[in-house]
Amino acid sequence: MTKAVRFHKTGGPEVLQLDDVQVAAPGQGQVRVRHTAIGVNFVDTYQRSGLYPMQLPQVAGNEGAGVVEQVGSGVTSLKVGDRVAYTGQIGSYCGERLLPADRLVKIPDGISDEQAASMLLKGMTVHYLIHRTYPVKAGDTVLWHAAAGGVGLIACQWLKALGVTVIGTVGSPEKAKLAKAHGADHVIDYSKENFVARVKEITGGKGVPVVYDSVGKSTWEGSLDCLRPLGMWVTFGNASGAVPPLNTLILSQKGSLYLTRPTLATYTASRADLEMTSKSLFDIVKSGKVKIEVSKRYKLADAAQAHRDLEGRKTTGSVILLP
Repeated sequence: MTKAVRFHKTGGPEVLQLDDVQVAAPGQGQVRVRHTAIGVNFVDTYQRSGLYPMQLPQVAGNEGAGVVEQVGSGVTSLKVGDRVAYTGQIGSYCGERLLPADRLVKIPDGISDEQAASMLLKGMTVHYLIHRTYPVKAGDTVLWHAAAGGVGLIACQWLKALGVTVIGTVGSPEKAKLAKAHGADHVIDYSKENFVARVKEITGGKGVPVVYDSVGKSTWEGSLDCLRPLGMWVTFGNASGAVPPLNTLILSQKGSLYLTRPTLATYTASRADLEMTSKSLFDIVKSGKVKIEVSKRYKLADAAQAHRDLEGRKTTGSVILLP
């Protein structure tokens, strides 16, 4: 038996409960992993709330790091004792679990388990957004919403390393300082300023070629107005709620704009893409150009409080649970 945080119905953080669950021996292509650290991400709250429908009851969470305890038949890439990490496999809020071996990556020397658990989803998301969805180049100016969040802080550092000018939005003076310290060139506190007007001011009225928007409902209209003609709006999250149904005619009216709604699952669907993306992330973290900082640690039993703090925008950077 192991402890697991499950939700038997959808709703607020209060639906999360600590249960005892049985973990079977690994089958063909599987390994049993003992978690040492578990990542907490906004997608976890979307699943718990019902925004992203799940089969119930469901163990929460999508990301973790730990040690291989047992290897199933047919697995040759991993052995007992290997440090591994993963993302995109729902059910991580637990002490131990079974996982498909081909969705795990080995944690290299120089990266801690806590770092791995807190950066794989966020860091690989940044990688595909800035290298593949809209490949940035030195000299570009981009707008990044929620620049002091877990994804945002990684993005600010990575973009800075690539020679990109970052305009970041935040919701408080404290978060503005944090984003600035992590590489944002211009920081807009949208609780006090009109971010569209400030972006136009910063860019001399031209707008930006791309907006990376994980906020959603409260920012989507302004995001479109920040784009220059032929610009791309990349919407990859719903922190303020889902973007409402959109009449695509607005894209032509605002300058033949592009819209995409990408997911990490698509960009890492193949083993080759997963290995390439994770290696690029591990390499830039080991280089020191991107620092992964765990801002808050919670006990597994306190997962509900972690969700309250995340949804209440009381957290910055990466948040983890400790089994």
